[in-house]
Amino acid sequence: MLELFRSANFSFQNPEFLFLLLLIPLLSILYFFREYRGNTPALIFSSISILKSARGGILKNFRHSVFIFRMLTLALLILAFARPRTSNQKQIVYSEGIDIVLCLDLSTSMFAEDFEPKNRIDAAKEVAREFIRNRVSDRIGLVIFQAKAFTQCPLTLDYTLLNRFISGLNAGKMQEDGTAIGLALATATNRLRNSTAKSKLIILLTDGQNNAGEIEPQTAADLAAALGIKVYTVGAGTRGYANYPIPDPLYGTRYIRAKVDVDDVGLERIAKTTGGKYFRATDFKSLQETYREIDNLEKSKVEVQTYTEYKEEFSKVLLWALILFAVEILLANTRFRKAP
Repeated sequence: MLELFRSANFSFQNPEFLFLLLLIPLLSILYFFREYRGNTPALIFSSISILKSARGGILKNFRHSVFIFRMLTLALLILAFARPRTSNQKQIVYSEGIDIVLCLDLSTSMFAEDFEPKNRIDAAKEVAREFIRNRVSDRIGLVIFQAKAFTQCPLTLDYTLLNRFISGLNAGKMQEDGTAIGLALATATNRLRNSTAKSKLIILLTDGQNNAGEIEPQTAADLAAALGIKVYTVGAGTRGYANYPIPDPLYGTRYIRAKVDVDDVGLERIAKTTGGKYFRATDFKSLQETYREIDNLEKSKVEVQTYTEYKEEFSKVLLWALILFAVEILLANTRFRKAP
């Protein structure tokens, strides 16, 4: 029963009855006043010589136990009248989820180290993971591309699995290098083709221009627009030149300066065609801000309904009150019975 009162979700339905607990100290004062200062009943004996030699025994120290049990019984009865209860709060979440496909460029140019202290691919992976952490009930998929495009992860609510896929990505690992923006966009669009979500969108990040694949970017954008899919495009790379690492078997890694070749015009046209928006991220901070702005623009509608279930616990308290009352009656009529 003590665990009941220690519970964090414990409360009383009728706490006003607890004021009756003030009767206990009052009754205790009256009891001890009567015992030690009031008139006590007496029996007349012709001689008390035999009583003088009798010892009270150790049980005389417990002569007040009947009264104590009575007060404990009264306290528990008052607690039972106050209707102790435990509560269990539950929530029902109603949400209109968004289906999102992250489309990520893995061409070797993503190794450029103009997103200090990270290169482009590491920066893109980090902001993608941060974006996923901020979503609640959206299905998210992942498409990667170089000269070819592949679905790395279909639409899923398993964000742990999706983050594992993103963490394992590395630039330049496909067989053929290149930047197939149109093919990547078409692959992502195909993933959303049969989606029944109220809102569907693609976030396409690249650092170059379309130079591979059989589908033109504008054709893929028209297809996405026809299916009601919004595309946010992100051009990653500083303006001007950037350092690219080149593996050298003799001297280790060396760097070359190469011109950043982001297709701002083409990416902006794709976004405009689909009702999306184009962002240019020139460093790691601006890339983070880009994904945060997209996150704010595309929020799922989430409605939470909270209700509380109560469980009545007064029967447990009442049971202990009856047990103590039975003990009091037993003691009062046996060992601590008083003479009439």
